[in-house]
Formats: sequence, C-alpha cells, structure tokens
Amino acid sequence: MKDLKILIAVLGVACTLFVSCNKMDRDTIGVFNTDFNNKATVQVAVATVNATRNYIYVDGKQVTGSTLASGSIFPSSGVGVGFNVDGGLRSFLVRDTAPTATQVPYNFAENMNAASHYTVFLYDTISAPKQKTVKDNVVIPADTSCRIRFANFIYNTVAVPNVDVFSFNRNANIFTNVAITDVTEFIAYPSRLPVDTLYIRETGTQTLLLKQSISVLTPKRNYTFLYRGSFKGTKTFTFYATY
Repeated sequence: MKDLKILIAVLGVACTLFVSCNKMDRDTIGVFNTDFNNKATVQVAVATVNATRNYIYVDGKQVTGSTLASGSIFPSSGVGVGFNVDGGLRSFLVRDTAPTATQVPYNFAENMNAASHYTVFLYDTISAPKQKTVKDNVVIPADTSCRIRFANFIYNTVAVPNVDVFSFNRNANIFTNVAITDVTEFIAYPSRLPVDTLYIRETGTQTLLLKQSISVLTPKRNYTFLYRGSFKGTKTFTFYATY
C-alpha cells in the first residue's frame, strides 16, 4: 500500500510538470509569420557626414543590430535586401546612443505601401541631419544583365554643380545632370563585362570630381552607386546591392 501511494504521488508530480511545461511552451513560443503581403521592405543608406554610431528605430523598436557609420548600408546583403515593416504610416528615429553624442536625434514619418521596396537615404551632417525616402523601382532582368542607378548625396555648404557619370567601357555618359539629393532610375548594365571605370564630372565639362572602378557584377541584381562625402574635402562612393 505504501509503495502504491508513492507511485501515485510520483505520477501526480510528473503530470503536473508535463501540463506546466506544455502551457509554458504555448505561452512563450512566438508565432512564425510567413505572410509578407502587408509588409513593405526598407533599406537604409547612410551618407551623413561624420556619422559614427547610428541606430535606426521604427515605431519605437530598434531594427539595427549594430551601429551604422557614414557609408553604411542596412541591411547590406542578401536576396530581397531590406527589413520588413508594416504598410502604412511608420515613425522612424535615427540617433546616436552614446552619452557624449553630439549628433542630433532625427525623427521623421513615412507612409509605406505594402509589397513595395524603399530606400531611406540619410544625408547632410550630424548637426543638421536630413533624409530622402525613395520608392525603388526594382525589376529583375530576364537575361543575365543587371541594373544600376546613381544617387547624389555629396555635401557642401553652398550650391555646387550638377554631375554627369561617364562610363569608360561605353565611352559615354550613363547618367547626366544629376543634382544633389537626386536619385536616378535604374538602367540596364552588363554584369559580365571586364572591369569598368566610372568618372563623376561636373555636368557638361571634363572637370573630374571622382573616378572609381567597378568589378564584375551579379546578373539579375539591382545596384545603387551612392556619391557621398564632402565636396571640398574627402569624397567617395558606396556601391551596393539594392535588391
């Protein structure tokens, strides 16, 4: 009889633990979301001069896992590059969380259409940050070509000339008369040719501002050529996959 009571007690404890564990699993395991029909895809490009420790928040929730400096792209790689947000009006915050930060926190709102792809370009300086959000016309080429576009976010305290982008391989301008904060449409571009060199010049002149070689690109991808930095100082570009 004593052994039977012990067995019943052990079974009772086991049942209690089993029910408790099942309840805990049901309560703590999140729902895996596979429906992105109501989501917009967003990518962030940082052209802000002297930005060093930026974090991005959407609707009060941090979306970046590490700090972003000038030249950073978030996310930086992957098919369908970007992070997902709900469609509709979204609140963004860009800030440096360091206690000694001199960067001004920057808030803005954007209305995002579901099933669309956007790029948020951050630019100007840490004391006067600005942004431009562009809806990306992403098209996947049917052949082995890729697509590229040009974004002009060079910084200067006064107005500067618009620019042309000249391709050595094509021996012609591929983008013309691009003003500061302009983002061109994507154009078809060979993905398997030898290295090309692109020259950024003041519009209608041979005045060279910057030149950069481009290696062989991946077929069917969309790329952005981001011109950034200081017009009078160090200027450079970031070439990255948009999709």
